Amino acid sequence: MDISQARTEFASALRQVCAERGIDPEAVIETIKAAILAAYRKEANLETTDDLNVEVDAETGELGIFKEGKNVTPSGFGRIASQTAKQVILQRIREAEKTALIKEYESKVGTVQNGMIQRFESGNMIVDLGRAEGFMPRDEQSPRERYRLNQRLTFYIAEIRQGERGAQIIVSRSRPELVKEIFKREVPEIGSGAVEIKAIAREVGGRTKIAVFSKQTGVDPVGSCVGQKGVRVQAVISEIGEERVDVIQFSDDTAKFIAASLAPAKGMLVDLNKELKEATVTCPTDQLSLAIGREGQNVRLAAKLTGWKIDIRGPKGAEVTEEMLKEAAQAKADAAIALENQVEEVKSE
Repeated sequence: MDISQARTEFASALRQVCAERGIDPEAVIETIKAAILAAYRKEANLETTDDLNVEVDAETGELGIFKEGKNVTPSGFGRIASQTAKQVILQRIREAEKTALIKEYESKVGTVQNGMIQRFESGNMIVDLGRAEGFMPRDEQSPRERYRLNQRLTFYIAEIRQGERGAQIIVSRSRPELVKEIFKREVPEIGSGAVEIKAIAREVGGRTKIAVFSKQTGVDPVGSCVGQKGVRVQAVISEIGEERVDVIQFSDDTAKFIAASLAPAKGMLVDLNKELKEATVTCPTDQLSLAIGREGQNVRLAAKLTGWKIDIRGPKGAEVTEEMLKEAAQAKADAAIALENQVEEVKSE
């Protein structure tokens, strides 16, 4: 290949990449100049190239190295310069494609997408999303799921994060929004706006509570989300690793909403302290364990779902064991901490 042919290929490649990829020709030219100077410095074994400059004609592809206005381009350097320019152009193509993908996924943040686990990196995961790669850090993984190579899952597109490798598409299996978006996908009434998701609280890998509401007459929001014989909610559960899901009827009546949030427990009496935003819930003895939940999980989630501190108590005169009292006290403390953490998360956002 002679120099004129190399120049022609260079000019053609430059025009093509700038037109097709939307790259600024001047930016490419400046990068090529720097790369050619670096190649010349290595070829000529120079300590510095401060007194040299490169001229590149974007129209003809002609290039040369000059010192104090004198052309010092060595004979036969055209091939090296041409290869260097090609490498720069290819690199800019890759960068432009990645930038375009990042912009595309910026519009997808807050949605879910199917993907496949491609590889593991120090506990983190690289996920094949089709045209792009997603990055799932440890803290975005569900602690109760066991992941494997080539496993296909639904991922929540959480954010675009700048890291050591540049912009990364962060995906999640732990955020409550994953459950919310899967419900949107599985329940047509949510997609159409007939049913609205008012609140969601999740302890990943264990349990999720979701509060739904409908302003449309004749539409049962809970029934719509559960589906005939539970088919819709089961579809969601199977997508999130068999995590338990409670679908709650939202109500503007706070006491009624708090009572519903403690499902599957029933028969609660709720007394509100609106100034402190605390609710004292008197629960039938046979429903106390259900209301508190295992290790206080049920009442913690109810507090996060409603935004109220909840104190569970047994009825006066009823036989309440010491263990029940301890569980209730611990559940109250845990619920308060969970609620405070939720408030701090909202503030930080």
